[in-house]
Amino acid sequence: MLIVRAIIGHVGVVGLCLLAGLTAAVVGLGIGAARRSWTRVGPEGITVCWGIGRRGRTFPWQEIRWIDVWESSGAHLGRAARITLANGRRLRLPALASTSAYPQPTFPEDFRRVVAWWEFSTDPAARFQPRLTLRTRLAP
Repeated sequence: MLIVRAIIGHVGVVGLCLLAGLTAAVVGLGIGAARRSWTRVGPEGITVCWGIGRRGRTFPWQEIRWIDVWESSGAHLGRAARITLANGRRLRLPALASTSAYPQPTFPEDFRRVVAWWEFSTDPAARFQPRLTLRTRLAP
């Protein structure tokens, strides 16, 4: 209660209402974008939408060099499928993830399905595990 009084004393009631409204808007946009995120796999490649727009972006199979699982540790354990592109960029796939807060029991079989599409659609010579960088050594 002391914190609220200090904030009201500093910015006033109108400022507090604006701050609360702005916070609610930002949280709402974040939740909305997360709920609209999706990943689709097909013959043309992997199409990803991060919650902005409807079409998403397609990464052709020829661009994808490696697919693995990114794992986090700490307070919220989680796993997500991750692709490595020909230019070395790594992207986590939205909607193909499992966390301790939102467990996805079908994550292993969904990941295997994506890898099967990738192996079927690419030449084995085009697949290679990316080199470890300083960033991936510190936080794999």
